[in-house]
Amino acid sequence: MRLELRIWRQPRRDADGDFATYHVDASPDMSFLEMLDVLNETLTEAGDDPVAFEHDCREGICGSCSLMINGRAHGPEPGTATCQLHMRKFRDGDVIRIEPWRSAAFPVLKDLVVDRSDFDKIIQAGGYISINTGSAPDANLIPVPKRSADLAMDAAECIGCGACVAQCPNGAAQLFTAAKVSHLALLPQGQAERDQRVLRMVAEMERAFGSCTNYGECEVVCPKGISIEFIARMNRDYLKASLRAGSGRPKGSG
Repeated sequence: MRLELRIWRQPRRDADGDFATYHVDASPDMSFLEMLDVLNETLTEAGDDPVAFEHDCREGICGSCSLMINGRAHGPEPGTATCQLHMRKFRDGDVIRIEPWRSAAFPVLKDLVVDRSDFDKIIQAGGYISINTGSAPDANLIPVPKRSADLAMDAAECIGCGACVAQCPNGAAQLFTAAKVSHLALLPQGQAERDQRVLRMVAEMERAFGSCTNYGECEVVCPKGISIEFIARMNRDYLKASLRAGSGRPKGSG
């Protein structure tokens, strides 16, 4: 396959960027990142600066392989991260536009690499679970309804890639925050700090990200299929926690 790549190049955070055009020969069996590896080998051999992009596990687990591909977070294949996207989803002669996440909360560091530390700050705001678990408990020692356990696992699948923010017209982080709030709120171990957790995490989210207006694009591009129903669940938890804390009318978070 002969492909034309239009890739965003930006040497550093405070520099202007622009698209550069490259041509690459790729196998349909390659992953998208392997195709970029081939391009970078060619650039390196020619003495040019290779394209900077993030990657780690390349198994759809770490969430670092975050790219906008032809205007869609992680590319055209639903339910997959960029590293799981294969070149057979494209055709010979295709033009592929590759960009970093586009969000004020995710500034570009270099080329396709962005700073997602504002996600880390949301997690930090949630704090820790104070329950002392001691040694490993026996299986099923703490009764958890199956529906709650299943929902908690669904929420815990979030890999923090940031696709929801990048695709949202408002740059909102409600889906990410809701997943992180909900997977603990659904389990008995997460009840002790449930109220303060949601209040702190939502406050940190609203500091850096836009507001949710229910476009639903976050759910569509999420590589793990996290449902926007978790946003409604987070909003209910936030409302209840705000009223219990006597803080008056809660700020809108969705």
